[in-house]
Amino acid sequence: MTEDPFELFGQWYREAEQCKEIADASAVNLATASPSGAPSSRMVLLKGFDQDGFVIFTNLKSRKGKELSKNGQAALCFYWAPLARQVRIEGSVVPVNDEEADQYFGSRPLKSRIGAWASRQSEPLESRTTLLKQVVIQTARFAQGEVDRPAFWSGFRIVPDRMEYWTNGEYRLHDRIVYTRDMDGRWQHGLLYP
Repeated sequence: MTEDPFELFGQWYREAEQCKEIADASAVNLATASPSGAPSSRMVLLKGFDQDGFVIFTNLKSRKGKELSKNGQAALCFYWAPLARQVRIEGSVVPVNDEEADQYFGSRPLKSRIGAWASRQSEPLESRTTLLKQVVIQTARFAQGEVDRPAFWSGFRIVPDRMEYWTNGEYRLHDRIVYTRDMDGRWQHGLLYP
């Protein structure tokens, strides 16, 4: 057990990245809720983490984008089955700044940047052909220039106030370590019953 939950996360994340049985260590379940409290969850990819939190990117007009903007609270859950480990993260949501969003968007493959312009994420889609036509239109639009980040596409940082580390145990006697941030911003930690 370490005093710093981010140090432990970094260690576990590196081990998950190095595990050949894990297809993508960055795959994480993101849980959000509507302003009325109706929950929803989906798998996304973690695009960065540091002492300030955990970063994901999305279309701001998508369901998750709207819920992250309006509710202000979210949860992440990593499950790395081959390592028998799970990490749960709960906290507040803050938008990333334009510079960070631009930098990440610019690092994406060209077809992914064009796809961001072509997709009206989470809206009803008449047919796959409609989407593919938009890809052709956007590809032609950006054929001679840089594909800038759309104003409707950015990222969010989940700033944790609770992080739990779970390791599978024989006979369901799992190990659970929980970190909670106190009112002064310091991390407290302890064990939980399985």
